[in-house]
Amino acid sequence: MSAAPHRVGILVFDGMKLLDMAGPAEVFTEANLSGANYRMSIVSTDGGDVRSSIGMRVPVDASAADAGRFDTILVAGGEVFPAHPVPESLAGAALHLADRASRIASICTGAFVLAAAGLLDGKRATTHWKHTRELALRYPATQVEPDAIFVRDQSTYSSAGVTAGIDLALALLEEDEGDGLTRTVARSLVVHMQRAGGQSQFSATLQGPAPRTALLRGVVDIVNADPAAEYTVTRLAAIAQVSPRHLTRLFHDELGTSPGRYVELIRFDKAKALLDTGMSVTDVAQYSGFGTSESLRRAFITHLAIPPSKYRGRFSPMSGTIKPAA
Repeated sequence: MSAAPHRVGILVFDGMKLLDMAGPAEVFTEANLSGANYRMSIVSTDGGDVRSSIGMRVPVDASAADAGRFDTILVAGGEVFPAHPVPESLAGAALHLADRASRIASICTGAFVLAAAGLLDGKRATTHWKHTRELALRYPATQVEPDAIFVRDQSTYSSAGVTAGIDLALALLEEDEGDGLTRTVARSLVVHMQRAGGQSQFSATLQGPAPRTALLRGVVDIVNADPAAEYTVTRLAAIAQVSPRHLTRLFHDELGTSPGRYVELIRFDKAKALLDTGMSVTDVAQYSGFGTSESLRRAFITHLAIPPSKYRGRFSPMSGTIKPAA
């Protein structure tokens, strides 16, 4: 456990999302109950209190210039900056704090503040999926990863929307204090220990536009309802009462993928959900439609670069193994 205090500064501003500040702060506060030693300060550009996006006043401890040095800086997000330029004063405050910190991290659209300060130049980063395109257009020197929960590039971190800030805080806690204390904090807060940084911000069933035609919607609904069934292109075409070539063309035109790839993504989503419950890898392979543990392992390596056993190990199930009803 840490002996010396680990100073965490949270940079806030008018219109910031309250949960972007409160979620990570609760992680570090909870860690203190188990022996960690985090000291948190709320910082603004001029030391004045701010109002969150819900109108709640947030007391501030110090200005960026007077706050001193921190081990970790977190920059909150809010809807104001994807829609408007980041003020020079706020970007300057972020840069000033970063120059005196060991690591700096943005929560959600706080990435716009880091980018405006030049702190993401030449680095990989992410933000809320709704704003990744705007971030990439506005700051072309940043390599935006639109489908990540959080991204680390050297000592700079960025996270996706709202609750992803909790995932990032847990990852930072694990770096500082190790796996055991982080699991204790996750259990206490009743959250997953941490979602892998490369995990998708949303499931395959929610990505991209919905099928335009009723014919393809019917096929997709069948696959979503029972991912473990056997689906060849021929069988799916028979369900749709079209030729395999025509069905493949529909998938490419409307969903930007092939029928086989779509089925794999749905099964992959199902597998992740089952692993989250604590189910064994062998059972997950069966119930998700991959059939064998090796097929499931290959899918996880392809999509997340980690095997399913390691993915499962990142979570702390609250109960024993769960199997779906027959």
